[in-house]
Amino acid sequence: MRIPGGVPTAHLDTFASDRLPPAGLMPRFDYSAPFLSNIPDRLNGAALLIDGAIAEGFAAKTAFYCADAAMSYGELQDKACRIARVLVEDFGLVPGNRVLVRSGNTPMAAACWLGILKAGGVCVNTMALLRARELTYILNKARIDIALADIDLAQELELAKGTGEALKHVCYFTALCSGQGELDQRMDRKSGGFKPVDTAADDVALITFTSGTTGNPKGALHLHRDILAVCRCWPRVYTLEQDEIVTGSPSLAFTYGMAAFLMYPLYYRASAALLPKPTPDAILETVERRKVTSLYTVPTMYHALLERAGGGTLSSLRKCTSAGEHLRQRLWDGWLDKTGIRLVNGLGMTEFLTH
Repeated sequence: MRIPGGVPTAHLDTFASDRLPPAGLMPRFDYSAPFLSNIPDRLNGAALLIDGAIAEGFAAKTAFYCADAAMSYGELQDKACRIARVLVEDFGLVPGNRVLVRSGNTPMAAACWLGILKAGGVCVNTMALLRARELTYILNKARIDIALADIDLAQELELAKGTGEALKHVCYFTALCSGQGELDQRMDRKSGGFKPVDTAADDVALITFTSGTTGNPKGALHLHRDILAVCRCWPRVYTLEQDEIVTGSPSLAFTYGMAAFLMYPLYYRASAALLPKPTPDAILETVERRKVTSLYTVPTMYHALLERAGGGTLSSLRKCTSAGEHLRQRLWDGWLDKTGIRLVNGLGMTEFLTH
């Protein structure tokens, strides 16, 4: 059976791939399903998600909503290309270098994710709540070369950056690229149109760290082909249409949120309403204001939403999924009674990239 990849790597820095298990210890991958068997041997996950959308004519469509702002697919591609240029031209990134992203769920966090992959880098998303000690561990475990962070989250990264053994550059951005951050300003001096690095399908694209409940967090390595594979798997059951808007609480640093609010909407040319601080009230306001159709969150949040939701607040929802905690029958029944929607319970782990 053919496994996508097996062609020369585009990575000049092979730190990540050198830490994959030897071939004899790798899992047995099954790409025989019709929706997986045609994944190409060379694939750049960012080009697949954003450049593909532009080629199909979605430049003017909204990719992300955030508070009162909106970012189109075309604007997102332009920002990702400019970020890629900053990484390569200003910071000397070579394919395979690791780049840390520290942010809440914002359009610029998504643009950074895409820009890193377009440049051939390996993206390491991190939770906004991490403290300096935890950031230091990740910086050194993944031998991070460059860090891009929301300027509102600078304090802990500033404390940690002196302990990053490989860290050369730290650059801050604003959530909507409003010009106050150094990265915003560097981007403004760049042109768009960055040609994505022609990565192999089995080149490492992401390192996602576990939550560390059993000790130090483990860095799970995900390949470019994994991005396409997960987009073609879970959404075959929990579908996503082009006219849909998704929102919810999981962080983009979790594979749950990364898939729900970045990979799936872009791949299916839908839209996501991003919430940097996803409180119950913020979710309810966003659902009602943006006419959200698909909600991704955790049982604790569903309990809070049930207590607060008014009569028509949730009327735009078509489907809802829960993950991250045990979904109890009482909550499932209560949500069905309130909304008429059956909660879909997702199970999975960081190492699987999606639930």
